[in-house]
Amino acid sequence: MKVARIPKWLTGAAAVTLVFLLTPASPARAEDGIPVPPTTGLTTTGKGVVSAADTDFVIKVRLAGLWEIPAGNMAQEKSDDPNIVNIGKMISAQHVILDELDRTVAKQLNIDLPNQPNDDQQGWLAEMRNAEGTQFDQIYVDRLRAAHGKIFPAIATIRASTRNDSVRKLAQQANQFVATHMTLLESSGVVDYAALPTAAAPVSTQKGPVPVDNQMLAAATQGGGVPGLSNTVILLVLAGALVVGVITTMRIMRAR
Repeated sequence: MKVARIPKWLTGAAAVTLVFLLTPASPARAEDGIPVPPTTGLTTTGKGVVSAADTDFVIKVRLAGLWEIPAGNMAQEKSDDPNIVNIGKMISAQHVILDELDRTVAKQLNIDLPNQPNDDQQGWLAEMRNAEGTQFDQIYVDRLRAAHGKIFPAIATIRASTRNDSVRKLAQQANQFVATHMTLLESSGVVDYAALPTAAAPVSTQKGPVPVDNQMLAAATQGGGVPGLSNTVILLVLAGALVVGVITTMRIMRAR
């Protein structure tokens, strides 16, 4: 029995389909090639349990804006350095946006927010009011850089652990704001890195750069799908099935 030849166009189509299936989806990237976190799947329905840590995080985001907005305004008024003036302007304006996002989430989740900076923050603002020239610049940059360094890991913890979708999205947004502000402050060239808090020593030494949390590991291995089956293997199986299906269909059509 003569076997019908497979048209070249069909072979090409199957090959293109195979390449498409095996090509991983690339994340959005900035112009300089640095990955930009996608927002796909992040919702703000308020769904999910709100923990005490979540509530504390929402309050801390509010507190950050309550002192960093006036501090940025002072930088624009008191500094003689155009770079510091610009940094203060950008950080202040961005905190206005972040504060609005934070207040929206707080209202949705019935979280009471403060309207005044805490005692430490008021002390930092007082330092700035009493300083002039380069002394002001140093205090402004050092106080804000130290504060951002403290909240940075706290944001990561909430982003990784919260059960509430609105808090999760706020944490992702706050993370991007804080990373930007740290970089802006460091661009001033006057950050006193030696004065920054020292990271705590690890409790125990484990293999690999990141400690493995047993609870997270269990959740990852039980979180759906076929255990031990990688995405690449699944894609290969699907691609093979597609090619076989197309060839079989063409043979049947030829036989008829």
